[in-house]
Amino acid sequence: MAMTVKDLPDNEYVLSGSAACGGCPSAMALRMVGKALGDNAVMIMTPSCAVASIGVLPNSAYDLPTLNICFASAGASASAVSAAYDRLIEKGTYTGEKPTVFNWVGDGGTYDIGLQGISAAAERGDDIIHFCYNNEAYSNTGVQRSGATPRFASTTTTPDGKRQGKKPLARIMLEHDVPYVATASLAYPLDLYEKVKKAKDIKGFRYIEIHAPCYTGWKFPSSDTVSVARLAVRSGAWLLWEAENGKVKLTGQSAALAAGKAKPLSVEEYIGSQGRFAHVMRSEHKEEMLAQLRADFDAELAALKKLAE
Repeated sequence: MAMTVKDLPDNEYVLSGSAACGGCPSAMALRMVGKALGDNAVMIMTPSCAVASIGVLPNSAYDLPTLNICFASAGASASAVSAAYDRLIEKGTYTGEKPTVFNWVGDGGTYDIGLQGISAAAERGDDIIHFCYNNEAYSNTGVQRSGATPRFASTTTTPDGKRQGKKPLARIMLEHDVPYVATASLAYPLDLYEKVKKAKDIKGFRYIEIHAPCYTGWKFPSSDTVSVARLAVRSGAWLLWEAENGKVKLTGQSAALAAGKAKPLSVEEYIGSQGRFAHVMRSEHKEEMLAQLRADFDAELAALKKLAE
């Protein structure tokens, strides 16, 4: 029988009292990740919205051991924690089951500032899960553009819209020959939960990237976080897939799009839900810009379909 939301565990590791914005995608996604990993886990964070959401110290809204580390050091820090547990277990001074060591890092700390260390951890095959919650900008520091910001999106450093497309980081991580890479969306919690459960039982470096629309940076009502996330997947702006030992498989709605069993929503319906694209909607070059965005979406789908073959 297929799993439903009612079948999810009751455990909660994001507690009331969080300082996150209402409708924060990081807190929503982390709730689901916690349910999948359970209480035998250690979380590592770099400066981000998730760190700002902890609350008033010395209290914490996260009911897991949590380390706050330097922006660029997620790969090295998580690898060191994992290696320390391995050594303690080897010496017999730690007798319990090894915790799942994972990073919870935004796209700024993954795509840009932390990429070198994360790439090195992947190359070494270190036993960690790196989660990137991707809100497509440096949201915590004022919504500056990142390598994950899509073409034409307005940020404080690209007020007229970014001219470059997104860095295909999940595909780049796939090229590191790691045992598990996946993408997910907070709008599809069961898909996310099942991918995290699968990653938990795999040893080595695992990478999961979660699309996380940020209403303050993207400029939509806080109540629409999930609906905007769903529009991203249904339009093809964000694709759901996983790769086990290099074998790529599209999942959920994205598998239906790839197989031609579902028609993607229009680009206009997706970007029209967000103020960061308002200049596109009123531009005299609107149709050309919409066509370019559709080309970006279609190119990513074509690349993944080819990998899946």
